[in-house]
Amino acid sequence: MPNSKPTRIDQRFADLKNEGRKALVTFISAGDPDFETSTKILAGLPSAGADIIELGMPFSDPMADGPAIQLSSQRALKAGQDMHKTLAMVRAFRSHDATTPIVLMGYYNPIYVYGNERFLRDARDAGVDGLIVVDVPPEADEELCLPAVAAGLNFIRLATPTTDSKRLPAVLKNTSGFVYYVSITGITGAAAPVVTDVHNQVKRIKGETQLPVVVGFGVRTGAQAREIAAGADGVVVGSALVAAIEKSLTSDGRGNGSTVECALSMVRELSAALKPT
Repeated sequence: MPNSKPTRIDQRFADLKNEGRKALVTFISAGDPDFETSTKILAGLPSAGADIIELGMPFSDPMADGPAIQLSSQRALKAGQDMHKTLAMVRAFRSHDATTPIVLMGYYNPIYVYGNERFLRDARDAGVDGLIVVDVPPEADEELCLPAVAAGLNFIRLATPTTDSKRLPAVLKNTSGFVYYVSITGITGAAAPVVTDVHNQVKRIKGETQLPVVVGFGVRTGAQAREIAAGADGVVVGSALVAAIEKSLTSDGRGNGSTVECALSMVRELSAALKPT
């Protein structure tokens, strides 16, 4: 069930295809390590080379995430991040960038507490382009997915190594924007993906959909990103980027003068690795 008109995500992938490039999708947790620092990182991601930005909605129990992203959520929540501030970050971003797609990623609880109808309206008005909500299955599409699509947002689903041919059609049915292929079983950042296995799985998924397929979980380096992207439409880097932010922090978990540059430097390296040779 695609959106009735192209979204920023659709346009970005069309542009990348014309340029012969693969997408670099970057993930950061909104408000990590604090609102001001996170806002600066977000603002700098496009010029550093991010094609699409996944902005994590901090949650106290991120069950699918590994230690790096769990800690980033904890830091953000401790610093006072909430959904209002996350949407404020998007609005601020849109004041100077009208083209880079932003996808809010996370869990249903913060959306439910905010109120579905209100959230979809406010997210759209702030400039959000899509949602990845990892704990809302296709069987509950009427709860959030279909209203999101009706509001003009892409609803992006995850396929995994255990998504078999019987399950895949349900995953793809109302997905739009792109398909996020989880390259490993388990939590984010837990292991490195096997490139040939990933390419075979992406090929299988692309046999069932016209949507772009990007690969995430376990991609840490430029070399890995380049190898994975060779058989996909893009790669997602999250845990490694969040870990780079964490390493720059002071002993009490605060940002300092190097935090923004540490994050953006990694994105520049990843982007350079994905440039056509």
